[in-house]
Amino acid sequence: MIELRNVSFSYGTKPVLRNVSFQLDQNESVVIMGPSGSGKSTILRLILGLECADFGQVLVDGKNICTMREKDKQQIRKSIGMVFQDGALFDSLTVGENVGYYLIEHTQWTWEEIEAKVTEMLGFVGLDADEIIDKLPEQLSGGMQRRVAIGRALLSTNPKIMLYDEPTTGLDPQSTENVLQLINKLTRERKISTIVVTHQIADAFNIADRFIVIHTGEVAFDGSTKDLHDSDDERVVDFLAPFKSSLTGVAEREFLNSGGQSL
Repeated sequence: MIELRNVSFSYGTKPVLRNVSFQLDQNESVVIMGPSGSGKSTILRLILGLECADFGQVLVDGKNICTMREKDKQQIRKSIGMVFQDGALFDSLTVGENVGYYLIEHTQWTWEEIEAKVTEMLGFVGLDADEIIDKLPEQLSGGMQRRVAIGRALLSTNPKIMLYDEPTTGLDPQSTENVLQLINKLTRERKISTIVVTHQIADAFNIADRFIVIHTGEVAFDGSTKDLHDSDDERVVDFLAPFKSSLTGVAEREFLNSGGQSL
């Protein structure tokens, strides 16, 4: 559904990505990890067509998004939902107005019809509309704001693909668990393909079918949990060193579940 082919990108004279290639298949969940400043979030901007590669191609459903007219890019973006690190909700709008924003702006629906859809969507993301629909975002916890943002993305685009930029950063453990469960629910129930950018290693293990490690703008690793555990690439080893004990436990569980005896 998404493919990067030998993509290089710079901000001015500063190289950010170098010869990056990978693909996202239908119903797959991919986590992109790496140190801060390695180019992870830039990849999401390229997929959305907000930036264009200096070299290489970014394909969405087989189409190069950077050769499209803006009108066609907007059409492609309707199949992609984006959730930013801070949720990016409109501070001056209520929860209901945030979630229903697209319907308010782009349809002739009555508020009663929109409110019914908003209520349904808030229920889907695990929130009680009766309690929060008239509240402002600042009155919600961080975890609730992220779930509202996911609900807005779902109601705005009916996406086939969801992109998340650090969706659990700054959240308490319970809020983190709620957001991770929702991401998995979307992949499982709605068959949505997912890319999550994160440096939260424990979170990544809970949602990923595949891992991509970016190091100084290059793909240092692309593979499964077990392959990640077994990697002897110095860039990967150094990045994962602080998390090695948790990685070992997860890799061993995955290996045993697949019929192996031990790592």
